[in-house]
Amino acid sequence: MNCRVFYHDKCFDGACSAALFTRFHRECVRTANRYDYHGLVHRAGALYEEEWFETQGENAVVDFKYSSSPRVTWWFDHHLSAFMTAREEEAFRRGQADGSQTMRQFFDPTYTSCTGWIAHIASTKFGMDVAPLKELIRWADIVDGAKYESAKAAVEMAEPAMKLTMVIESAPDECGVSVSRKFIPLLTEMSLQQVLDQPFVQELLGPLMERHWAGLELIRERAVCEREVISFDITDQPTEGYNKFIPYYLFPQGTYNVGLSKSSFRTKVSVGTNPWTTKSAEELANIAGICERYGGGGHARVGAISFPVEREAEARSAAREIVEVLKS
Repeated sequence: MNCRVFYHDKCFDGACSAALFTRFHRECVRTANRYDYHGLVHRAGALYEEEWFETQGENAVVDFKYSSSPRVTWWFDHHLSAFMTAREEEAFRRGQADGSQTMRQFFDPTYTSCTGWIAHIASTKFGMDVAPLKELIRWADIVDGAKYESAKAAVEMAEPAMKLTMVIESAPDECGVSVSRKFIPLLTEMSLQQVLDQPFVQELLGPLMERHWAGLELIRERAVCEREVISFDITDQPTEGYNKFIPYYLFPQGTYNVGLSKSSFRTKVSVGTNPWTTKSAEELANIAGICERYGGGGHARVGAISFPVEREAEARSAAREIVEVLKS
């Protein structure tokens, strides 16, 4: 039987979550003899198509919004904005209340990474030994929680995990398929350095590093910081991703950043909080709540909104409004 794992694509925690779930399912559940992977991205409109789901095997969704489809067997998430509609949230709560889904659907927005959340459930409820994956879990927490020691460390990327994050987030698709699918089986067994040393990863890394430094210079040219809010627009330079810590590397005095960018399939408003701010949690805005007003979501400190590429003007308007909200 096949188990299809849906995961947050172009995201280090998404790939790590899929890898940890695969190993958990293989060791503790043992109902599948093969696994395949389907990356999901936030976009305008429906996030799932019913025909994507296995009809004979199992379907797992990790690090992504809830689906009430009866074909979804497993779900793990940690995002504040985990539910697309009130009806979806009601379906989840109903399954928890009547006991039908308490051992198959798991949600806790207090966890730093979904990888860490899956590890906790796998070890405490299913008896899995997660020690062999402690490096994966540790770095998923660091990357998804922006727990780098400094903006310099996050942008200059000395650690293997940081380089892998850039490849996973920014490498171009191959024939319309995300390269991150290649990483997931490797992450179930190898150290991060061993994955980084793979020839296909090294081939991607060199050009991406060049693009990374070019992106830093582009944002340096475009970004402004006013009343502790950094903002920039690089929609005329389409990119599949950029290092989200560059704004704080350039403007350490900034508390928030609002970036407007465009990729092959969306115009994106990225909103973040400086991980190294000295402000208390009570002083900071709830970024997920702000993004949800425009159909996006995320975490308390970081979020995003995706617009169709043809609605760039709407995305630009939303970015301007969010900048003004954060300034206030």
